[in-house]
Amino acid sequence: MAQVMVSWEVRMSNSRGVPYFFNAETKQSSWDAPGELSDAEVQSLPGAKEYLGVGGASASANPVQVRASHLLVKHKDSRRPSSWKEANITRTKEEAIAILKGYQEQIDGSQKKFAELAQEHSDCSSHSNQGDLSWFKRGQMQKPFEDATYALQVGQISDIISTDSGVHLIMRTG
Repeated sequence: MAQVMVSWEVRMSNSRGVPYFFNAETKQSSWDAPGELSDAEVQSLPGAKEYLGVGGASASANPVQVRASHLLVKHKDSRRPSSWKEANITRTKEEAIAILKGYQEQIDGSQKKFAELAQEHSDCSSHSNQGDLSWFKRGQMQKPFEDATYALQVGQISDIISTDSGVHLIMRTG
């Protein structure tokens, strides 16, 4: 396992401005962390401290990048009131919040249940990735979403957050 880990490093994409994982041995690159590595191993990769905001207390308190998944429920006043499962969303914001509260009760802090519900019910195209939005930095998401995500600890799930896109539950994953 140590040999596998040594060949991976974290680099910054010049075109997208987000970190990615690069295997110096195979020249393979990926936006997602290598599946064979644990979270602790990912955090100890060369470049992780600089580009993923891991390491010392100051880095974890104010990370450069975060990774999150979300479960979005749109409503008729969302900026785009349609989704992959509904061409014309007519529910009110209050109805959307009630739906999300139901999901919140089912999730009850379970990251696995969060992923299942996001895949099945989220109005975002990220549903196909269990709600995963990958890595992002400040300024790339709507402000309420960004603020809520940066305030979470890894593995923590937010309360209901409202943005122009709809209402969300957010789980910080990195």
